[in-house]
Amino acid sequence: MSIGAQDLRPSRGATHSKKRVGRGNGSGTGTYAGKGLKGQKSRSGKNLPYDAFEGGQFPSSRKFHVLRGFNNKWRVEFQPVNLAALERFEDGSAVSPESLRAAGVLRNLNSPVKILGNGTLTRKLTVSAHRFSESARTKIEAAGGVCTVIAATEETKED
Repeated sequence: MSIGAQDLRPSRGATHSKKRVGRGNGSGTGTYAGKGLKGQKSRSGKNLPYDAFEGGQFPSSRKFHVLRGFNNKWRVEFQPVNLAALERFEDGSAVSPESLRAAGVLRNLNSPVKILGNGTLTRKLTVSAHRFSESARTKIEAAGGVCTVIAATEETKED
């Protein structure tokens, strides 16, 4: 004899009958029918928008949304500069954050600069920056240039 899906039953005690509320005090759920006393949730026809509804008060999930997630207070935001932006400088010139600012590549000198390897470099440049990506370093040195890392103490300067 084989057992099919039609023969399956829930285990004993897994199901119980629906709680019939408001059917007298003898039932245990009479009088207020388990809804407490007064208030919006005790009334008939209550339809609250969502679980975190605060009665019309400005919701704390909207008030404190900026506190969600992790905020690393030691994170250093670098200003990225691609190699394609260095093509505007003359062959053999020295490129520094100050010269990049003067050329309009950087917005300010407050945050450190990282040179990224997007693009090609055909000029021999002496590039000074706070960081270099590996591809940028190899492309600058392949063009005959020099990469110079600026010390961390010089990272923040006034504009």
